Amino acid sequence: MANYNKVGEKNEARVELHDALNLTGAEVSINVLPAGASVPFVHAHKQNEEIYGVLEGEGFAEIDGERVPLAAGDWLRISPAAKRRFFASEKSAIKYICIQVKENSLEEYTGEDAVIG
Repeated sequence: MANYNKVGEKNEARVELHDALNLTGAEVSINVLPAGASVPFVHAHKQNEEIYGVLEGEGFAEIDGERVPLAAGDWLRISPAAKRRFFASEKSAIKYICIQVKENSLEEYTGEDAVIG
C-alpha cells in the first residue's frame, strides 16, 4: 500500500479533496467563481480556521462586514467565528484554494516535524 494519494485537478467550480486524498487533518478545496459571481451564502465555522490562497484573477472577501480586496498571489487567514463570503470582480473570475484546519491544533511544523533519512 502506498504512503501517498494523488488526484488530478478537475475543471469544476468546486473540488473538495478531503475524500479524494483521504485527508485526516485538513479539508482542502479548489474554487472558481466566474466574473460577477459570489458564494451564495455567508458562513462561519465552529472550530476550523480557513486559509485562502488566490491562484488566479481578482475579487474580494466580505469578512464581518469588511470588504477585503483579493488578487492572484494573495493569502488570507480567517478565524473560525468570522462571518465570510467571497466575490469575483465584475471583470474577472477568481480561482482560489481553501485550506480548513482546526484552530490552534498545529504543534510541530517544518523542521520540527521532519524526520531526516
